[in-house]
Amino acid sequence: MYFSKIRLKSGLRPRDLERIGRGNAYDDHQYLWKLFAEDGQKRDFLYRREDQNGLPCFFVVSQRPPEDREGVWVIEGPKKYEPRLVIGQKLAFSLRVNPVKAKKASKDTGRGKRHDVVMEAKKSTPKDQWGPVSELVEKAGLAWLSARAEKHGFSIVDKPVRVDGYRQHRLFKRNHGTIRFSTLDFNGLLTVTNAEEFVKTLYNGIGPAKGFGCGLMLVRKV
Repeated sequence: MYFSKIRLKSGLRPRDLERIGRGNAYDDHQYLWKLFAEDGQKRDFLYRREDQNGLPCFFVVSQRPPEDREGVWVIEGPKKYEPRLVIGQKLAFSLRVNPVKAKKASKDTGRGKRHDVVMEAKKSTPKDQWGPVSELVEKAGLAWLSARAEKHGFSIVDKPVRVDGYRQHRLFKRNHGTIRFSTLDFNGLLTVTNAEEFVKTLYNGIGPAKGFGCGLMLVRKV
């Protein structure tokens, strides 16, 4: 696996900066896909967008090193990404997810539905009991992540984890119509409980909407 930091070159035309810098998750995916695309190849990378000085910057974990074919990106790295972890190790982490959970398949369609946990929390809690919306978001978000932590090889302690940045996205994709999804950000501390599974998490991500910049967990030693 490889880890890269990808940012725009200086001196680009204002038209290109406006087009690339507008923050559309579908466009982001298309730009990054061009750094990896090969005929018949499936997406084999995760990414996280973090704007710097008003311009997009991407952190990317990928099976193949990215290659700038259009001459508009600066690729820092790529460097081999081979985390060496041990059980009990504490790490600072940053994570953006699409916080949904699946419900049982309906008898009519035979398919399950994914529900935004924040919106579900709002619907299931009487409005006069909401309190600050930030608390409701934090509670729903921590419950979502805690339910997935063990499977993904880590544990979290509630207090050192900040949950914020809840946002709903609406995109239009040709031949697919309107795409809606939400994102939620986590920042805090975790403890590695299963090193092998946690490395898989760093490589494969958590949750859905990975094609739209969700799921990549960024970590550093404490």
